[in-house]
Amino acid sequence: MMSANYISTLMLSSSLRYSITNNQSALSKASKEATTGRFADPGLQLGTSTGRDVGLRAEMSFMDQIVDTNELVAGRLDMTQNRITQLGTTAQEFLKNLIAARDADGGQQILLPSASANLQDLIGALNVSYNGSFLFAGLDTQNAPIANYTAGSTSKNAVDADFLATFGFAQSSANVSTITPAQMQNFLNTSFDAQFASPAWNANWSSAADQTLTSRISTTEVVDTSVSANQPGFRKLAAAYTMLSDLGNSSLSQATFQTVVDRAISLVSGAIYDLAVLGGSVGAVQQRVSAATDKLKIQHDILNQQVVAMEEVDPSEASVRVNALQNQIDTALALTARLQKISLINYL
Repeated sequence: MMSANYISTLMLSSSLRYSITNNQSALSKASKEATTGRFADPGLQLGTSTGRDVGLRAEMSFMDQIVDTNELVAGRLDMTQNRITQLGTTAQEFLKNLIAARDADGGQQILLPSASANLQDLIGALNVSYNGSFLFAGLDTQNAPIANYTAGSTSKNAVDADFLATFGFAQSSANVSTITPAQMQNFLNTSFDAQFASPAWNANWSSAADQTLTSRISTTEVVDTSVSANQPGFRKLAAAYTMLSDLGNSSLSQATFQTVVDRAISLVSGAIYDLAVLGGSVGAVQQRVSAATDKLKIQHDILNQQVVAMEEVDPSEASVRVNALQNQIDTALALTARLQKISLINYL
């Protein structure tokens, strides 16, 4: 018994459309690979090695994030170092003025302007912000750490109250001239010093936290990356500038004024040393951040080479594939067009 096989134009057209669809998808992938030089779908191509590929890319992304963070940290440290250096330079100049003015006629008038200006500069430097964060605020980076020293401020009110409680009159009183060196020395060593030590310092002058910011600067290193306004060097400068600008020095006797100057010389000398140590610590962290960033970039390059080796395709081979697929699609389209012209009417 004989049987007949029928091949319809619909069957041929469907087959060609299926072929065109598949080849267009393959062409899209081949074009992407020819352009990028890497697999269009690494997961499909790498199979069981996909996990390693994903892991390498995750490590690279983590390193990129740390490098970006290190740039911010480096900027923050640069500005911190700049302010510490600036305060140290100002303190050294002021120390020279103190020594020169101690025995000079009118030494009180010589020191008053610079002491007042330096106090304001100190407060401004400690309240500096970078990228929206106050650098010397410790963990409380959203608030300026040091209160202004002006009439009505907590810091000035506290100094005024201590002075009045000790001597029985204000700094502006003519009676300031009656203060003896011993009385002033006792005041400086007790009530006045207490203003620049905890808890009065934290209540009247500084809202900074003692705990400073820490930052991850590499995959294994976490370092302190900020400085608190509560550091001893800053307190000593605040005390020295305040005692030379707001203890009625212009009316003090020469001997009592020299007592104040001697105390200020001791404080400023100590502050210069403290700031030098602090600047050295910040500089060491700056070097660690720089070295960590360089190391991360090298590690990133090594990982990237491994990823490229896994995902790399031959651009020439991909281009050949693109041309072959394009030819197949063109041929299929041409055949489809010819099939569409075949009809019983044309046959008859």
